[in-house]
Amino acid sequence: MTIREIARILDARWLCCEENAEQEVRYAFASDMMSDVLAHVSEDTMLLTGLINSQSVRTAEMLDVPCLVFVRGKIPHQDAEMRARQIGLPVLLTTCSMYEACGRLYAAGMGACKLEDFNGDSDDDD
Repeated sequence: MTIREIARILDARWLCCEENAEQEVRYAFASDMMSDVLAHVSEDTMLLTGLINSQSVRTAEMLDVPCLVFVRGKIPHQDAEMRARQIGLPVLLTTCSMYEACGRLYAAGMGACKLEDFNGDSDDDD
């Protein structure tokens, strides 16, 4: 799914880097805890968060996240927006709650990133 399609599904507006709208995204991960993001996200996974400080952008940068979505109508701090622009990170803003945003993306076919349980086993049933 492209970032442009994601923006449409979430009724989101672009904050920056719309020139990367055709970039493909395979998975989504939603969290306000950057420690969870660091533990579970790979470079083909978009991040949905309500954490609006520069920590979310820096975490996305470290993991080569293709797209960052701020939920609940939140507007990121100016330093976060500036950093996203500097690194060319597409950022979307949606008024959807995190729950609704994830539901919309899942219903549209977006995959969830694979998590490991406490025993180190994948959460797949196969």
